[in-house]
Amino acid sequence: MTKRIRVILEYFYPWTNSAGFYYAREQGWYADAGLDVELISADPGRGDTLSYLDRGEADYGIFPGNRLLVLRERQPSVQAIAAINHRAMETIQTVKQTGIVRPRDLSGRRVALNPTPRGLAMVRHLVTADGGDPDQIEWVNSGVREWTAEDIAAGEADATFGSYWAWEIQMDSLIPAEQRLIWPVDEIGAPSYHSYQLGTTSAKVAANPDEIRTFLSVTARGFQAVAADPSLAVGIYEQILPYFPATLIHRSLPLIAATWLHDGQWGYQRAQWIESYAHWLASHGILQHPERWRDSYTNEFLTQGESS
Repeated sequence: MTKRIRVILEYFYPWTNSAGFYYAREQGWYADAGLDVELISADPGRGDTLSYLDRGEADYGIFPGNRLLVLRERQPSVQAIAAINHRAMETIQTVKQTGIVRPRDLSGRRVALNPTPRGLAMVRHLVTADGGDPDQIEWVNSGVREWTAEDIAAGEADATFGSYWAWEIQMDSLIPAEQRLIWPVDEIGAPSYHSYQLGTTSAKVAANPDEIRTFLSVTARGFQAVAADPSLAVGIYEQILPYFPATLIHRSLPLIAATWLHDGQWGYQRAQWIESYAHWLASHGILQHPERWRDSYTNEFLTQGESS
């Protein structure tokens, strides 16, 4: 008997970070395991992935680890069951005409970002780490739109925070590459964390362990295959993202695929990263009980490597 599975993706539309799911589905591997997998994006009017999971309106979903930790301080309705990424995705970007040459130069300048508590804390942390004064930054609210190098060159801001080095930064730009400065945050002092994790409801963890193991086993197979040969997913994205140029897909897939595995394994969540990230969030007032990180995730359903 086939079981229908609903998976909520992490962004407004599918992007290359979900290639393992799409490839496994295209190959029929989920169907062979008795799973009918639907991959959809959340409706922002109804909340993010965690909101869907919290309400029991999805079976699995992809989300940032910091949001999971915040949710679990309110109620432990969702638990992470696998890691998607083993690098931070965000960048700080600027253009040379601003005169900014390193993160500390953002002091006294206008930085555009979605001003979430975590986003503000990250930029403040990075500027401080480079010897700058974060209290002198002028914040520009860019909302959920990622401002581009063109916006900076036009004087809308002096720098931006948030665009992913494996996605938005790879989009075609009218600003020549030699005029752009792009700093992945994990190269300039950001704490280590899983950018995205895959999770499910705490109720499913308790009631459907066999389904979770099957789903993760097939998903791992999909991500492992595309990590070994990112070109396998190019044709898929030409079908599900026809409004983006193929050159973007070709550039993005090898970059993002390199973040999926740790020591050759997909899915394993690193306790040291989760613990240190929770305490970092607490140090910026985003969490009140960082010690609860221990129950926020489990590796027990993964079929290879160590478990938690």
